[in-house]
Amino acid sequence: MDVNHQIVESEDPKSGEETNVPPPFATASLSLSLSTILPSHFFVQPKTPPSFSSLPKVKIPTQASSLAHLSLSTASSPSPSKLSFKSTISANPLHNPLSLGPHRPLDPSNGAVIRRASIVWFRNDLRVHDNECLNSAHNESMSVLPVYCFDPRDYGKSSSGFDKTGPYRATFLIESVSNLRKNLQARGSDLVVRIGKPETVLVELAKTIGADAVYAHREVSHDEVKAEERIEAAMKEENVELKYFWGSTLYHVDDLPFKLEDMPTNYGGFREKVHKLEIRKTIEALDQLKGIPSRGDVEPGDIPSLMDLGLNPSATMSQDGKSAANSSMVGGETEALQRLRKFAAECEAQPHKGFKDGKQDSIYGANFSCKISPWLAMGCLSPRTMFDELKKTASRMVSASSSQNNGGSGVSNNGTNWLMFELLWRDFFRFITKKYSSAKKQLEGAPATACTGALA
Repeated sequence: MDVNHQIVESEDPKSGEETNVPPPFATASLSLSLSTILPSHFFVQPKTPPSFSSLPKVKIPTQASSLAHLSLSTASSPSPSKLSFKSTISANPLHNPLSLGPHRPLDPSNGAVIRRASIVWFRNDLRVHDNECLNSAHNESMSVLPVYCFDPRDYGKSSSGFDKTGPYRATFLIESVSNLRKNLQARGSDLVVRIGKPETVLVELAKTIGADAVYAHREVSHDEVKAEERIEAAMKEENVELKYFWGSTLYHVDDLPFKLEDMPTNYGGFREKVHKLEIRKTIEALDQLKGIPSRGDVEPGDIPSLMDLGLNPSATMSQDGKSAANSSMVGGETEALQRLRKFAAECEAQPHKGFKDGKQDSIYGANFSCKISPWLAMGCLSPRTMFDELKKTASRMVSASSSQNNGGSGVSNNGTNWLMFELLWRDFFRFITKKYSSAKKQLEGAPATACTGALA
């Protein structure tokens, strides 16, 4: 640009004093390397207009010679044509050395926006299969930091004097988190584990790595909704986007044929409205995940023990010092998938269990359930993954039945049909809980069925 764009100082021939002459053009300030992004004619020295040919000598500030910082203002110019341009150059975020702190993308709704770094906040979704939250963060970010927080508020005694989280459930959770870390490490990532309030831990990590967004699955209970509100308030102050997903039910909340506040409060009405809905396809687990951010050098942290959580390990031990819990109840996605395949194989081998004459005959006895509920509750397994596996089994059973019965459907008697009704019941309980658990609503008036304790 013309060096005359700077303030011109001249001497009045009559007074002998120095006076300031208004600049002939507007001045600019760009924190960019102009030579790499502007056409060459922007750097050609323009000819001095005739009206300023008689101006005295100009004193040029040393900063102007580097072209690193030019200053443009909207000061009046005698030229009839105004120089005005707006630049959003920086096609590759790696080329932009500025904005080291967290910031929101230009268009958060645009999936094509590539974020510098994102955080995936794991909650009751301790899996890599059918995890839209994890996959979206991977696709939209250059680096991803998976995080799990052991919230101290989930432990200790309740107002009634009972453990908020018992030692058996805590043990199962610790095993599930440990397995999630292994599965992430096998895909080139890792899991950061902390004991602390999520609204504090996540904000600190976001500042450390310069995160643009936090990805998380929504939950349904009152305490979990309150936790989401605290996270939203904390991230808003740091200008970090919070992206929510839904992945805890068979039917997606966005696919329901009614608004959640208009949901039927009885199971029959709910089932009638959703029985024709299409179930979304499961999301395949990625073979390779984006690495964790290099900035900040975040330590993964140790997975806590029961004592670290304020629980007594001896409560899970029998008198001989061995675990009193069923040793086969091992938490984690790996165990969940193995159990699901085993259960599906058993159903295929015993096709006559299920519904007969409208009555369920397989919920009593030693094998009264699929025994996969704990893994569903922790999110080690998604309902859609379970549905897909059972659907494959049912298809094989129907095919075999059709060949034997000359075209009979075989659907009503297959060994998995009853379980599909149980998954639908589970959906009903979670949706009705979500309906009445908004932090802005009073829980009075919620029906007795508003709980998440339904087992598949």
